[in-house]
Amino acid sequence: MQAARIIERILIAIPIILGIGVVIFLIMRLTPGDPVDIMMGQAGHVSEREVELLREQWHLDEPLIVQLGHFLGDLLRGDLGMSFTKGRPVWALIMQALPATIELAMVSAFFALAISIPIGVISAVKQDSLIDRISMAGAFFGICMPIFWLGIILIIIFSINLDLLPTYGRIGSDVNLQRITGFYILDSLLTGNWEALKSSIRHLILPSITLGFPMAAIVARVMRSSMLEILRNDYVVMARAKGLNEFSVIVKHAMRNAMIPTVTVIGLEVGMLLGGNMIVETVFSWPGLGRLVVSSIFVRDYPLVQGVVMIYAFTFVFANLVVDILYTYINPKISM
Repeated sequence: MQAARIIERILIAIPIILGIGVVIFLIMRLTPGDPVDIMMGQAGHVSEREVELLREQWHLDEPLIVQLGHFLGDLLRGDLGMSFTKGRPVWALIMQALPATIELAMVSAFFALAISIPIGVISAVKQDSLIDRISMAGAFFGICMPIFWLGIILIIIFSINLDLLPTYGRIGSDVNLQRITGFYILDSLLTGNWEALKSSIRHLILPSITLGFPMAAIVARVMRSSMLEILRNDYVVMARAKGLNEFSVIVKHAMRNAMIPTVTVIGLEVGMLLGGNMIVETVFSWPGLGRLVVSSIFVRDYPLVQGVVMIYAFTFVFANLVVDILYTYINPKISM
């Protein structure tokens, strides 16, 4: 039954993703600036014939509805097209940049969850204490703070003033690493390259804190609110009345149910980590999807922007599907 529901959710997601594709297609075409003019301006003197050939090659000389038909037809076949500026398949460019984005998102999520869930639980148990007030003030600061500002401040403090951590890239320029999977930490472990492992971790610290801190703030506040509600329920009071120690009451009885709304937020935030990291990757010159799509927008590389946005859309849909599946695991009474 659950498998049928999962398949149903996937089928429902297909028109949503196609709709997102239509929207980004129209937005890119309506954005001022012509990709051919931009490229020819960078190339210097070119003839009108060369401009016409480029427009014909990229189907830019055809009506908008015909261009949309080409795009949707290719999309249904899993073909994201060729990059205007790089002359390579969009899929190849995405797969080249994707490991960097996934690695950054995974470390950021680990950092965020490692601090937010304990803080949320402790703040609820110690409601209105000094720890609670300081934690929630920090969470409020994390929610309100512009993410680019946090990244710049961390660079100024830890890179420029203290000279402790690097400011850009994934690994030191003087470090050689054999690429196997594209995930530098994993590749360092597989090859036993401890110098590369150290350099990869040092390069990850600042961008992962910058990207993960807002997520930590949101999850901590949601976890605290959920725990406060659960701790007032009768079954928690009954567990305490039976003489169970406080740790068992909180972990076995309260946290499991408090995680249900928290998982929703975590799923959405993980989608944001994978799909909304353009600012962080730009600030730290991180060679992932975010930086790739930003540079592509400036030169109006339609296929590349559309391809990356479709990956973002799929990420959000997949994250929501995983959240729904986790619901049924955390609380079997909930069905998809």
